[in-house]
Amino acid sequence: MINNYFPTVFCVPVVLAVLAILAAPASAAERIAVVSQGVAPTGEREFGAKLVVCAICHGARGVPQNPTIPVIWGQQENYLLKQLHDFDSGDRAFEAMAWMASTLSQSEMASAASYFAKKSWPARSAGATPAATPPATAAVCQVCHQQNFVGGLPAPRLVGQSYEYLVEAMRRYADGERTNSTDMTNLMKALSPVEREAMARYIAGL
Repeated sequence: MINNYFPTVFCVPVVLAVLAILAAPASAAERIAVVSQGVAPTGEREFGAKLVVCAICHGARGVPQNPTIPVIWGQQENYLLKQLHDFDSGDRAFEAMAWMASTLSQSEMASAASYFAKKSWPARSAGATPAATPPATAAVCQVCHQQNFVGGLPAPRLVGQSYEYLVEAMRRYADGERTNSTDMTNLMKALSPVEREAMARYIAGL
C-alpha cells in the first residue's frame, strides 16, 4: 500500500531539485527539448524544472523509484493527459500528484503528456518472472487494453508495469479508492482478490 505520508517525505527532494534546475543555466539541448513541447521560451526553465520533479518518483530513465509507482515513459498520451486533469480536479485522489498537477497550466499538462508519451518504454528487467497461463478474465481486459496489454486509445498500456503497481491499482478500484473510471471500478469489484492477484502477476510477467 502507498504510504500516506509520502508527500511529506517527497517535499524536500522536490524543493531541492526545483531550486537546482532554476539556478543552473539551461543547455541548448534542454531548451530544444522543452520548446519542442510547445512551451514558450519565457517559461521553458520553469517547465523543465517541473519535468525533473516528475523524475524524482517516476525515474530519470523511466524506471520508477518505488514499484508501486507506474511507468509513464512511452505511455499513451491521451491517458497521461486525462490522469493529470483528474488529479487536478480531484477525480483521482493522490496527494503528491494532486499537488504536482496543480502546478501545471492546461498547456503544460498537454506538453508534459506529449513529452513522456514520446519517450521509449524502459527495457524489462532481467529478473522479471515469465508470464504464466493467462487467467480466464484476461480476454475481457484485452478488449480495452488491447492484445498483449500494449494499450491504445481506449485504455493504457499495462505490459511492463510492475506487479506491485498493478495489484494495488486493481485493489484501489475494487475498494472505491480510485473512481475516475466507471468501467474499471465495476470490473474490479466483480473480481475476487485472488483473481486480481492472478491477473496482476500474469500481466507483470509478459
